[in-house]
Amino acid sequence: MKPTPSITRVLNPSVWETVSRNLLTKMIAEFMYEDIIQPQLIRSEGSFNCYLLELDNGVRYTFAAEKRLFDSYDVRGETIKREEKGQREPATNPIRFLLDLQGTIGMSEETTGHLIREYNHTLLADAHMLEHKRSREGDLTDLDYAELEGEMEGHPWITYNKGRIGFGYGDYLAYAPEQKQPIRIGWIAVHRDQTQFHAVDGVDHESLIRGELGDEQVDRFREQLEAEGVNPDDYWLMPIHQWQWDRFIIPLFAEELAQRNIIPLGEGEDQYLPQQSIRTFVNISHKEKHHVKLPMSILNTLVYRGLPGERTVLAPKITEYIKGIQANDPFLRDECRVILPGEIASLNYDHPYYSHLPGVPYQYLEMLGSIWRESIYTYLEEGEKPITLAALLHVDADGTPFISKLIERSGLSVDEWVKRLSDVILPPILHFLYRYGLVFSPHGQNTILVLKDHIPHRLAVKDFVDDVNVSDQPLPELANLSDDLRTVLRSEPPEGLCQFIFTGLFICHFRYLSTLLDKEKGYGEFSFWSRIRQTILRYQQEHPELAERFQLFDLLRPRFTKLCLNRNRMLDYGYGDDVDRPHASEYGQVTNALAEVAAKESIQS
Repeated sequence: MKPTPSITRVLNPSVWETVSRNLLTKMIAEFMYEDIIQPQLIRSEGSFNCYLLELDNGVRYTFAAEKRLFDSYDVRGETIKREEKGQREPATNPIRFLLDLQGTIGMSEETTGHLIREYNHTLLADAHMLEHKRSREGDLTDLDYAELEGEMEGHPWITYNKGRIGFGYGDYLAYAPEQKQPIRIGWIAVHRDQTQFHAVDGVDHESLIRGELGDEQVDRFREQLEAEGVNPDDYWLMPIHQWQWDRFIIPLFAEELAQRNIIPLGEGEDQYLPQQSIRTFVNISHKEKHHVKLPMSILNTLVYRGLPGERTVLAPKITEYIKGIQANDPFLRDECRVILPGEIASLNYDHPYYSHLPGVPYQYLEMLGSIWRESIYTYLEEGEKPITLAALLHVDADGTPFISKLIERSGLSVDEWVKRLSDVILPPILHFLYRYGLVFSPHGQNTILVLKDHIPHRLAVKDFVDDVNVSDQPLPELANLSDDLRTVLRSEPPEGLCQFIFTGLFICHFRYLSTLLDKEKGYGEFSFWSRIRQTILRYQQEHPELAERFQLFDLLRPRFTKLCLNRNRMLDYGYGDDVDRPHASEYGQVTNALAEVAAKESIQS
């Protein structure tokens, strides 16, 4: 066995200690937020407090942390110490911390074992990304949207954010977004009797595929089918990822291959880059062509990354529903000019046996399908530049935040830039919620910020098929929702619907952004959240006819149910293989920063 060059370059004591300390710091902070651990306050030192965590195995951890809004903590990684049998030393090992913690929090041995695997995968990826950061030249603000996606470091809240169970090291090097390795997508022919094709009005399979592959490639594939002795008109052409083909389709659809219901054809010519989700790909040979979403049955950040069959089938219909709202609403269409890259076509192939097995683990119902999404590039106007919202949290190896560079290049003050950010992102999202009882999941991965002159200019939201949710209240705007959409779109009570904004955007993204701006730019978190609150209030003042909805969907309430992502894996769901995808755990309540800001302003006035 020859050593892989990347291993010897990336895995060294300095890199490993850095990424390990970073992960340990994140674990302590997020476990405190989720009440998985309850360290004891022992003293205060300026703006920081010193904490002691005593565990059932006799081990003690001490560290300093600053209390933040949303009942959060900014832990100082360099202060973490571990004490065992009277010996006290700096702590950098997150796996050791997990083992120390297991008995105290009651985490099962099975869960702990699998979680160690996910943490090791995460650390290995973090080591690669740190080495890349240290050797990278150039300014990230100059990168194209598709390339910038590959610089992202994973979910800011989930501690095992690059677990990717199912990937070997070779798979990681070939397919992880941060490796930025262009791939060619494979193609198969699937028999029409076994496959469901759906598209928005005006799109048919033939024109779609010829637009993606070109006439010459399509004709070659048809000739291959004729050489196989089948009628090409009996088949749809479907894109597929090589990893999924090797590990799931050949082994689990072998009978379908033998019966010529599935026929391999080869690769297309265009090159693609994976986005943060791993399973969505941007065409970098022809940017105007569709982004393609393909199932990859790896376990990552709580769920298997397949394509749910029932949602895949309805993706185009969901797109028509969402876009129909926008087209008939002047505020969304003309004032916000929000961009909604639609999922305009889909193919789904149900497994012949798993699909008839009641209670089958959901991963076996998500193995074979594809979704075509409109390219963000086709919506851009002169001078516009799209970036993933997640990029605002990125920090270079020298400690320079991406957002700092944008603000400096924009010529605006921090406060004015944050105001522009809030005014671009919130009004269209609020309007969908208040006016239509509908919400996206606007976290950093699904939200695209369109800049102009480095200033927030427009909002784009994607991934309707997985992350559109509707109110369970009898709102007249939802009266015409079709039965099939009602069945597939998740309906939520008022607080549950608000959670997609409160937790998905405020907790999962803005919570970290406000801390970053405070530490790096001296822009206090109360100033940040005051701006967010002002945007919400201004929207409400401009739409008084929706006053009852503001009370129904109350984003300004003092407390919300606390949704937890790490707790879900560690203590509630574990690594079960159930019929439904796991959802965030509910545990206790969290203080709403928007209410705290209001209370402070009231006292000051």
